[in-house]
Amino acid sequence: MQRSAGSRRRRRNTSRPFLGGAMAVIAAGALTVTGLVSTAQAADVNNVKNAGFESGLANWSCSAGSGATVSTPVRSGTSALKATPAGQDHAKCTQTVAVKPNSTYALSSWVQGGYAYLGVTGSGTTDVSTWTPGSTTWTKLSTSFKTGANTTSVTVYTHGWYGQSAYFADDVEVTGPDGGGGGDGPGPVIPAAPAGLTAGATTTSSVALSWNAVSGATGYKVYRDGVQATTSTGTSATVTGLAADTAYQFTVSATNAAGESVKSAAVSARTAKPGTGGPGPAVPKHAVTGYWQNFNNGAAVQKLTDVPADYDIIAVSFADATPTPGQVTFKLDTAGLNGYTDAQFRADIKTKQAQGKNVIISIGGELGTVRVDNDASATAFANSVYALMQDYGFNGVDIDLENGLNATYMTKALRQLSAKAGSGLVITMAPQTIDMQSTSGEYFKTALNIKDILTVVNMQYYNSGSMLGCDGKVYSQGSVDFLTALACIQLEGGLDPSQVGIGVPASTRGAGSGYVSPSIVNAALDCLTKGTNCGSFKPSKTYPSLRGAMTWSTNWDATAGFAWSKAVGPHVRSLP
Repeated sequence: MQRSAGSRRRRRNTSRPFLGGAMAVIAAGALTVTGLVSTAQAADVNNVKNAGFESGLANWSCSAGSGATVSTPVRSGTSALKATPAGQDHAKCTQTVAVKPNSTYALSSWVQGGYAYLGVTGSGTTDVSTWTPGSTTWTKLSTSFKTGANTTSVTVYTHGWYGQSAYFADDVEVTGPDGGGGGDGPGPVIPAAPAGLTAGATTTSSVALSWNAVSGATGYKVYRDGVQATTSTGTSATVTGLAADTAYQFTVSATNAAGESVKSAAVSARTAKPGTGGPGPAVPKHAVTGYWQNFNNGAAVQKLTDVPADYDIIAVSFADATPTPGQVTFKLDTAGLNGYTDAQFRADIKTKQAQGKNVIISIGGELGTVRVDNDASATAFANSVYALMQDYGFNGVDIDLENGLNATYMTKALRQLSAKAGSGLVITMAPQTIDMQSTSGEYFKTALNIKDILTVVNMQYYNSGSMLGCDGKVYSQGSVDFLTALACIQLEGGLDPSQVGIGVPASTRGAGSGYVSPSIVNAALDCLTKGTNCGSFKPSKTYPSLRGAMTWSTNWDATAGFAWSKAVGPHVRSLP
């Protein structure tokens, strides 16, 4: 986002990873099934270790951290594998299995959920695979393979498919002559006690908790003052039914088929006093985001209460960096805003929230440089943003870093913030078009990494020149095709439609280039959600739950007589 109007150097990108035909070719190859299922002999053994995932992911390796063990659904025992594709990762989980040369093996696994593949490589003869497009019940995949004269191990794998839902696998078998690997391996052992237990957001009746994952654990028990309060299959839980303004002690233990660990170190937390705490207003299914300027650059100067009701999320622009890496602060520009006082600003935040609006703090902008590139800066970012939320009452944070972003550490920072703030946290992002051309980009990776806590990505469809759409064609900014073909990249790259918004300038003075009339914005929304009013590019399917639109800024909108919000706001609310 620009603090001042005017042109910016245009950026052009002429190449990006395949999203279309090449993927289809790979998919076609992956679907080939070779070999015939054989019947195992009585003396045969299952050579896969931890075949039922009873010991967590022991002996297995899953790409990009895509795998986890779950307690439901389970085909047998107490655990199964859940692997979730994301972006350009298809959630491949592998194990090296000892086998005998010149031998025939039956390969099988039970699967459920999304697209699921089962195969083997390194056989020394013909590698095989089989697959299913998905099922709501456990389905058995089976094939067989023969090892070569010098083959003593093979790699067994499962994987899903790009952009598809998670798959589950259980009871993997490579049945045949004993390869000397020890069969299914040892049973599970009691896990270690969880570490890192932290209390996050509180309300008058609940406390949010989070902790570090424990190897081999399939679940966790949460205790309140020594009495079990709830259970979780993940690394977070919210304890409810508590008394207001009351202190509690919490511990957590890890469990699996072998038993329960000792309890973690205790953490104390106090519920909120009546009338305080709790999440902000829910973001509507279809929402309009507007940036409010904490500076005067020639646009109309506004108080927060001057922002029209058409805006559902108001991003206060911007927080400023401090000398401490990752840390941010905020100070109202009272002089530049014609004497708007800090006390009035705080009161206006509450007024907007009482009207059902979310007010968040934006980090970055065209000139803002906030570096989050190691663990210390990630923690500093999370702590300082949370401190601003507590101080001013902000409902969340907007990431508008236009001078570089590190996906690994920004992910850590936002997850730490989420653990502190709880489920009411609003997280928005405003990447430039170049940042979302490929799922390998740092911005796109960050969005996919936090998909479970992300509210919306409002890409800036301006100041960019011509860019590639999801069909591999070049589109010029300022057209309905530019908006729809570039939004398609995010929609088909792994984001949920509810996490995609169209970001445009509110007036010709709001950006150096790329302004489109509100009617073009509305046409693009119709094209993406209903398949109508498209240009030459028409998506292969519709996305009725598309979140909505964003503009820079509410101040430039006011300067132009609120023409943008008066046209786009009602249209967003009318979407299916």
